[in-house]
Amino acid sequence: MIVQQEGATTTFIGVTIAGLAGTHDLTVERGKIVALAPSRQAGGGFITPLLADCHVHLDKTYTIERIRRSGPAKVDCLFDAIDLMEMDRPNWDGSDIRERASRALATAYEAGVGVMRTHIDWTTPEVPTAWHVLNDLKAEWKGRIHIETAALVRGDIVLAAGEGIARRVAQDGGVFGAFFYRNPDIVDAVEAMFSLASRHDLKLDFHVDEGLEAEADGFSLIVDATKRHKMAGRVLCGHACSLSLRDDDELERILSAAAEAGAALVSLPTSNLYLQDRIGGRSPRRRGLAPVKEARAAGMDVMLASDNVGDAFYPWGDYDPLSILRLAAPVAHVDPDTWIDAITTLPMKICGGDDGAFLRVGGAADFIWHEAEDAHDLTMKPQARRVVFRDGRSSGDATTNGDKHERGN
Repeated sequence: MIVQQEGATTTFIGVTIAGLAGTHDLTVERGKIVALAPSRQAGGGFITPLLADCHVHLDKTYTIERIRRSGPAKVDCLFDAIDLMEMDRPNWDGSDIRERASRALATAYEAGVGVMRTHIDWTTPEVPTAWHVLNDLKAEWKGRIHIETAALVRGDIVLAAGEGIARRVAQDGGVFGAFFYRNPDIVDAVEAMFSLASRHDLKLDFHVDEGLEAEADGFSLIVDATKRHKMAGRVLCGHACSLSLRDDDELERILSAAAEAGAALVSLPTSNLYLQDRIGGRSPRRRGLAPVKEARAAGMDVMLASDNVGDAFYPWGDYDPLSILRLAAPVAHVDPDTWIDAITTLPMKICGGDDGAFLRVGGAADFIWHEAEDAHDLTMKPQARRVVFRDGRSSGDATTNGDKHERGN
């Protein structure tokens, strides 16, 4: 890191900046960006926005060890993971959820996450304990991580209980969402979700088609409803694994319609690789990832996120979106340089943490400095030093390799 310090003014010399060509000198004063200009120097490191994780499950996180202690934790498919979580759910009192979620938030904050959307299971008409706890944490973490709470309503209770749930979600400033996978009443339930969202002025976030059966096509129903209800920019679909089964012509038609409607897509590589095509005793043949490159080429906003961490759906993870991009590079064949927005500015915009702008002169000095040349170099170096700046102040070294950040001229 090459830094010039003059009083309250700090200039980062010869840095590469995500989304900009060449190298730049970046000047910060009293928590604001005051200048950004092309540089004659190089080798000053790589700067990215703060990270954004738009699809996580703080209510479920860090439960896998307890699940394993209680008995066999074999997972051969998505629904095995669901059953294991249901077995653990009686342990989810307020203190348990708060401890686990707080640990997750602290980990994400250290990694440089500035925006997060957490889904919260809503399995009965009553307000779940996790909804209360995570909305309390949302308020407590304000100014550190912008948190959105999203109701993850079981698809089969939408028609009977959706009105009351939507009213409560709106009262608490949340996001309305549901899990749909080949539900018998999916057509009516999707329509009800959109009608309720329109009535209560809510954004929508769906877990949809999380499986590899060609008959699963809730995604197309959501796209059609997004267009009819004029909800462009307010609808996010997660998973959409069955899109990977479509032939090229059908896929182009579906994704073009989604782009025109203004629906967005988030792919969850860790949990989808772990659960899809998972049949005991054999290696997976199909990746189960949504076709993210085709979706982006069609004009959709496409993002990547952590999804589950330390639970039955994915027993590992670290709340570091950079690790998700690093995984997506080989498994989805995405270019880190052009896809770093999938874990930064795009999810920031959809989650309401910012308008997606980055390093504006006059804007907040919120960014991450990495000991790397660019996103490709960063992808090669999982242990590269990372220094997180919020309002121009360093929160220290976010890596775990023991190195300490030193300033120099």
